[in-house]
Amino acid sequence: MLSKSASSAKTDPAHPRIETREEGGDVIATLSGNWTTRRISAVDAEMRALEKRVSGKRMVVDLSGVGRIDTSGAWLLERLIDANRARGVETLVNGQSKAAATLLDEVERSNSADSDVSSRKQPNVVTRFFEAVGRRMYSIRDDMVEAMFILGATIRGGQMKAGRGHSVNVTAIVHQIDRMGVGAIPVVLLMSAIVGAIVAQQGAFQLSYFGADIFVVDLVGILVLRELGVLMTAIMIAGRSGSAITAEIGSMKMREEVDALQVIGLNPIGVLVFPRLVALVIALPCLTIAANFAAIGGAILVTWIYSDIPPAAFIDRMRYAIDVSTIFAGLIKAPFMALIIGIIASVEGLKVGGSAESLGLQVTSSVVKSIFVVVILDGLFAIFYASIGF
Repeated sequence: MLSKSASSAKTDPAHPRIETREEGGDVIATLSGNWTTRRISAVDAEMRALEKRVSGKRMVVDLSGVGRIDTSGAWLLERLIDANRARGVETLVNGQSKAAATLLDEVERSNSADSDVSSRKQPNVVTRFFEAVGRRMYSIRDDMVEAMFILGATIRGGQMKAGRGHSVNVTAIVHQIDRMGVGAIPVVLLMSAIVGAIVAQQGAFQLSYFGADIFVVDLVGILVLRELGVLMTAIMIAGRSGSAITAEIGSMKMREEVDALQVIGLNPIGVLVFPRLVALVIALPCLTIAANFAAIGGAILVTWIYSDIPPAAFIDRMRYAIDVSTIFAGLIKAPFMALIIGIIASVEGLKVGGSAESLGLQVTSSVVKSIFVVVILDGLFAIFYASIGF
């Protein structure tokens, strides 16, 4: 005896049903009812049994009795067609409405695309390696083009209004100098003093074996003024200010504020990038000078305690160890490093998409690329100075 719910399902015209019969060796499957997400679970078992039916050379699926069908019902039919195709049984679908035919075509196309992707042979390791290298080279090319565009726009001037003269926002530049320069003084001084103290301690420890403790002054003076002072400052600014520039421009890009600037006739490079680049070019040399003093101060303190070299003797020896070229060898690098940090941070900020994940990836990429290129630039300057005897 059928239950009340089962009997009502049998009499409900919207309930999906399958009727099968054989005619001349063909299997005729007549479908009726509504094949929608809420109802197809009732016929899923029958469809699976029909998929395993091996009799007949051809299966004809009649959809003339189907009232409504959605993607779930279409997927059930596509699964039946795939099962028949795997067994070598031809499947003919007829009687479908225009909307059902369109839906079935889309489901079949999507299923074919997924099958092509899954069956596609993966390239070997060598091919994947060169493919990754090629994609990276194209990415570097695009970044270089964007960086040259930003550099050219910055050299040309503020251009607050696109194509309409120059307008330098001094207030914005001063504000950025305060954030990137003045705000970074404590951490730069602290880190530089610690690094200078460590270099002095390690140098004094090694030179003490040869009774040449006083030469630690030469070591610290040349190393800090030519290399470590500007390099450590640039790395700290890349991590502190470069990431901030990328995050600020990237968040504006996410909220479509950059597009809004273009709509109202303002140049995004002049409004957002130019003040930050100018501020970095001004702030980084000043911070380098402060870092040099801090590092030498830390070295003086350590050598006084560790090697018993009084500050007066340290400074007197330093007068003979360094000259003006030693000081300027480091300071000349600072504006170039500042430009690199600002340009890379701006390029990565303008590449941010519409998600928070994209913002995080670009901020990370900005810091890593800035530090990497800064170190490379420092090495190139060292080679150049050695070649000209500077």
